[in-house]
Amino acid sequence: MNITIRNIPDDVIEKIRTLSKKEKRSLNSEILMILEKSVEEKIENDFHKQAHLNKETQIKIWEKLAGEWEDSRSTKEIIDDIYESRSLGREVDL
Repeated sequence: MNITIRNIPDDVIEKIRTLSKKEKRSLNSEILMILEKSVEEKIENDFHKQAHLNKETQIKIWEKLAGEWEDSRSTKEIIDDIYESRSLGREVDL
């Protein structure tokens, strides 16, 4: 697919040209690389933002889903079980 992008600021084009020369890629290839990387980062960041819902929002989602599967436990028991099963995650050196 081909697209045309208009009104790219001169300073942005110059930065991309500099990168393309440094990376030994064509201007088109460099723009594609930047777009691909940016889209992946955006998707990953959006996913992580959604993964950190507050407790009240999580409970509302679980309550809505609670009747969608067979389980003899109450919604509260299911929610408590989920919270008890969670880990703190892996340690990270910053």
